[in-house]
Amino acid sequence: MAKVVGAFQDPSADVLAEAAAAFGLLASAARLHIMWALSQGESDVTHLADRVGGALPAVSQHLAKLKLAGLVRARREGRRQVYYVDDPDIVTVVRVMVGQLTARETSITPTDRLREAGA
Repeated sequence: MAKVVGAFQDPSADVLAEAAAAFGLLASAARLHIMWALSQGESDVTHLADRVGGALPAVSQHLAKLKLAGLVRARREGRRQVYYVDDPDIVTVVRVMVGQLTARETSITPTDRLREAGA
């Protein structure tokens, strides 16, 4: 049973387990890069492999895991499988996280990095 604290209700154990599984899949830099690419638009495995710099078999395996988890879907176009993210909430999570970290990275100057390192 979910616990209510203040105005917020804690999610159920099933919801937390599902979220942890999704975050676990996205903890791989390669899969996160694939999700980032697919958040920009659909693609087939060949173009994804070129874009993310991965070997075709490895990208196919990552896509299979993402598809089994329900994070990615595919449709057939002739002989090709075209992959896409059908969940706008997942796209938002990926874009916000990567966007925030990119903004942070680009706003820190080399001098700031030296100061942080204690040099």
